[in-house]
Amino acid sequence: MVGVTRWKTLPIKELYDGLYDGPHATPKPSDSGPVFLGIKNVTDDGCLDLTEIRHIAEEDYASWTRRVEPRTNDLVFTYEATLNRYAVIPPGFRGCLGRRMALIRTNPLKVDVRFLLYYFFTDEWRAVIRRNMLTGATVDRIPLTTFPDFPVRVPPLSIQQRIAGILSAYDELIENSQRRIRILEAMARALYREWFVHFRFPGHENHPRVASPLGEIPQGWEVKRLDEVCRSIQDGDWIETKDQGGEEYRLLQISNLGVGEFIETGNFRYVTQKTFDRLRCNEIVPGDLLVARMPTPIGRGWLVTKMPWRMITAVDVAIIRAEPTVIHPLFLLQAWNEHSNLQRIAGQASGTTRLRITRRELAAMEFVIPPVPVQQRFAEIVQPQSATIDALRKQIENLRRTRDLLLPRLFSGQIGVEAIPDPDSLFANSESGREVST
Repeated sequence: MVGVTRWKTLPIKELYDGLYDGPHATPKPSDSGPVFLGIKNVTDDGCLDLTEIRHIAEEDYASWTRRVEPRTNDLVFTYEATLNRYAVIPPGFRGCLGRRMALIRTNPLKVDVRFLLYYFFTDEWRAVIRRNMLTGATVDRIPLTTFPDFPVRVPPLSIQQRIAGILSAYDELIENSQRRIRILEAMARALYREWFVHFRFPGHENHPRVASPLGEIPQGWEVKRLDEVCRSIQDGDWIETKDQGGEEYRLLQISNLGVGEFIETGNFRYVTQKTFDRLRCNEIVPGDLLVARMPTPIGRGWLVTKMPWRMITAVDVAIIRAEPTVIHPLFLLQAWNEHSNLQRIAGQASGTTRLRITRRELAAMEFVIPPVPVQQRFAEIVQPQSATIDALRKQIENLRRTRDLLLPRLFSGQIGVEAIPDPDSLFANSESGREVST
């Protein structure tokens, strides 16, 4: 093992200046204001996700940050219910800790906060959490009273900084790619709105508006139900424990649908070949539109452009398969996720305990459908953007895989930091279009 003799094991309290937990209550709702940072805002891979946030009113902010106000480089984590979620507070964040959330204010003279974040993803730390976890009737938790004595193993600060720099270089590349994806997706949405919401498409001057069930639309366009323009609308199925197993056939659940990505790479469940064969009609293929039947938010759609695995959907993910002679999949994606349409879709959801939209309700949804040549022209413009997004997602997958391979080896001492290229070279390789690897 390389250089592990210089690592020391010590209580985690020796690395921080303060440990704080959040309020044990929930503030009244507010349409705007600082962030009420909840469990759902911290991802499994160590990032903050602020796409869906709960706000607290400005006048309530002081009382909700009386115990602690999160600062840049504080390390927040979950200590109850959903465990092992960690993230570092970025510059510019303004908010308070939510329920079941805590934070560490590290001592920068003793530990690099990025190093500690990555350490929390090691098997070594996860074993500490398992040993100290208290199992309750409804949720599991780790006791904050004993947390200060949880052991951590750290090298000298200079080595911490080197390890953190190597791993964070991968995360910065991932974020850069994700940012480019968001820009490209925004461009496609803007073009859709220009052509199909404001009706300023090429040649629109020659198409006077006519009345329709969804308001005035260009002459020659139609309002149609979803089941009139699709080959099929397929629900997922309940998958019991006895149906799960193997390592070949994956099960797509809502939790695998990312905010900025089609599919997250981790935490998949698998089904047996017998189950897969029984539910083969639910197998996902390129061109499918996957729809969340429960709030994520409800109704949101993801277009499958490539399918590297054999996969079926769970009960809360529907598959909409377009009829390409009537509706282009790229047009359908943008139409489906248009804000006003998502609001209509969500408005159809029903349920006594949990809102859910049924296949019948999906089939009855009406959309403004332009002539196929107009859809095709739109698709020709956004297709290169879609291809670039696919390439960026592939790059993100490669970067994540490489980072996740490096992390345990660096922390176990299997490889030393001197064996890893300088992080700047990773950015150079990425900018030149070469695949990043170790």
